[in-house]
Amino acid sequence: MIRRATLSDRDQIIPLIMVILKDMELPFLDKYGEQTTIELLKKGFETQDYRYSYHRAIVAEEDKEVVGVAFGYRDIEENCIDRPLEAFFEAFGIESEDKLFVDSEVGKNEWYLDTISVRDDQRGKGIGSQLLAALPDFCDYPVIGLNVDLQNPKAEKLYEKMGFKTVGEMTLSGHLYHHMQKKIGTKTN
Repeated sequence: MIRRATLSDRDQIIPLIMVILKDMELPFLDKYGEQTTIELLKKGFETQDYRYSYHRAIVAEEDKEVVGVAFGYRDIEENCIDRPLEAFFEAFGIESEDKLFVDSEVGKNEWYLDTISVRDDQRGKGIGSQLLAALPDFCDYPVIGLNVDLQNPKAEKLYEKMGFKTVGEMTLSGHLYHHMQKKIGTKTN
């Protein structure tokens, strides 16, 4: 079942986010470590507007367990999407000028799929496809955008199969990504 995330999903979702952050080799993670990052993400998950807030997530659930997650937001929110996390920096000993993400990731006029992650033991079962197929029901823009690492051709093939097309390239944390988009119509919520 695909559904909106709830606050009670936090401890199942945070490890799925960490898979992505480790893959991205973010300098923040190197500087502050995995445990501090996890604790910080837990706080952000509980807020209203943070990039990884439960309000911005949908989950795939099987047998009352979260087996996959997808987070996204509108292009116009990118400049403020990480601000809610800054309220917790001092408590975690994080310098005020540090940021988890430093590069712009979003294309113009799109709802951006920031993160999609499936639990290791559930990969290859179509869960990622189910989450991607459900996105039009949860986002409120006529275009969905995402970035896929050029070192991940398997994911890129999945996105192409689901109707995404490469529209450009971006460099994020020193890695080259294809920026892909899928038009979903003129839906407004």
